[in-house]
This record gives sequence, C-alpha cells and structure tokens, in this order.
Amino acid sequence: MKNKGSVFSLIPYYAWIILFVIAPILLVGYYSLLDLDGNFTFANYKQFFTSVYLKMTLSSFWYAFLITVFSLLISYPAAYLITRLKHKNLWLILIIIPSWINLLLKTYAFIGIFGNKGPINAFFEKIGLGNQQILFTDFSFIFVSVYIFIPFMILPIFNSLDKLNPALMDAAKDLGASRITTFRRVIIPMTMNGIKAGIQAVFIPALSLFMITRLIAGNKVITLGTAIEQQFLVTQNWGMGSTIAVFLIIIMFIIMFLTGSKEKGDAQYGKNK
Repeated sequence: MKNKGSVFSLIPYYAWIILFVIAPILLVGYYSLLDLDGNFTFANYKQFFTSVYLKMTLSSFWYAFLITVFSLLISYPAAYLITRLKHKNLWLILIIIPSWINLLLKTYAFIGIFGNKGPINAFFEKIGLGNQQILFTDFSFIFVSVYIFIPFMILPIFNSLDKLNPALMDAAKDLGASRITTFRRVIIPMTMNGIKAGIQAVFIPALSLFMITRLIAGNKVITLGTAIEQQFLVTQNWGMGSTIAVFLIIIMFIIMFLTGSKEKGDAQYGKNK
C-alpha cells in the first residue's frame, strides 16, 4: 500500500512534465518540419545552416559568454563578501529583491537612465564630455543584461560559499598557503558546483534574450531569441521559428550537461576510495 501510494503521489509530477515540458518540445519539433503552407519539409533545417543563421548563433554565444563572464566577475566577490557580513541573509534578500520587479519596467527605467536626456548624459555635460550615445550600444545591452542576471548568479555561489567549512581555510593557512593560493586551490574548487549552477542560470537565458535587444540595443544586437520572435510575430514563419527553437533547446541541454554537478559522482568516488 505504501509503494502504491508513493506511485500515485508522483502522478501530478509526471503529468506536469508531460504536458508542460515534453509536449511543447514535441510540438516545436513538429512545426519545425513544416513550411509556410503546412507541408512536410527539411528546408528549415537546411536554411539554419546558412551563413546568416550561423553568424547569428555565434553572435548569441558571444554575447551570452560576455554577460556570463561579467556576471561571474561581479557576483563571486559580492557573494564572498556577503557571507562575511553579520546580517548576510538580509543583504542577500536586498540583492534578490530587484529580480522580483517586472523585467519590462526595469528595461524602461534604463532607457530613461541611458537616454540623451537621462541623468548620465546630464552628468557628462556638466563635466564637459558632452552628450554621449549610450543607449542602443553593445555596452548598454551588456550592462543591463548583467544587472538583470546578477541575482541569479549570486544565489548559487552564495549557497556554496556559505556551506564551506572554515576549517579548510584554517588548515590551508596552517600549512603555509597564502590567501591567493587558498582561494585558488581550496575555495574555488569547493564552490565549483555553485559556479556551474550560476553559469547555467545566466548563460542559458542569455542565449534567448529578445526584449532587451529590442529596447536597449535597438536591434543592433541580434540573438537567437530575437530571430525566434521575428519569425513567429513578424514573418509568421512558424516552421523556421520552431527550427531555431529546436537548436536553441539542443544547445541548452548540451550546456546543462557540460556544467552539470558532479557532486554525486565525487561522493561515490570518495566512498569507494
């Protein structure tokens, strides 16, 4: 009876996975094999491997890479500092709170900040630099994206750092290791799972950004997410849009596999050893 009850309790979980994960992926795969007239074709996949879409894919990877790197460079020291503060949970909440605000509202706020009549340009004019074109540039796109994704990078890194045993640092210090060596040989390896989780949380959604590319970058930055939006809403080519989405899903699964946690395997290795 106990086993039967546990099986029944899993039904909502499996139903959710089938309806909202597997079914949408199969539907996207189905539409990727249709042309504008609804006929079966592989032309969409052939078109994806042309220079236009391959260049767009490389551009998406490049911008996602930059956003992830800058988010990591800011988030790791910030998370490390928060773990050393007295009211660390309060500071963590203050960092996470901006992620609760609607993305569109934050984007429009940055349009005002970076605009020609915004406070930054007003400051530039006061110090004699004149009016600068900040909006609709690569800088503004990466800056706003990093700002939005920082909380998602900080949280898993903070959890890894907070679980770190202080005795490990003390042992490294007693053995003569410098702070840099301790950080490089002890802290970084012990928090690698948090870093990988943060990379997943930032890199994967950064590949499919489209709202920020429209409003902040002014369509000067083209990503796979922008292409999908254009194919579905502008050209009404659902087949090509679904094909791009299929490759985006495949790329996401590859990234999740490469950055997956090996904590279970490491524990098993230590047990066998």
